[in-house]
Amino acid sequence: MKYQYITKGTCSKMIEFEVEENVIKNVNFFGGCHGNLQGIAALVKGMSVEEVVKRLDGIDCKGKGTSCPNQLAQALKTTLFNE
Repeated sequence: MKYQYITKGTCSKMIEFEVEENVIKNVNFFGGCHGNLQGIAALVKGMSVEEVVKRLDGIDCKGKGTSCPNQLAQALKTTLFNE
């Protein structure tokens, strides 16, 4: 299933992601540091939702209290764990 998440406090403005059977199939960030975000998307592809959240939750960028990786973790938690 495909989802969209509006980010908060980061340069990227939105994340689209696809999950099948609790596995990340695809992630696209809109805005932000394109190369770094492509790297994150490639690294999490094929990982379980729980593993991605465990690894990315709480990562901070420049004292903002969040980051693009953290926002992906928040998107997964908010969208999938609250269904």
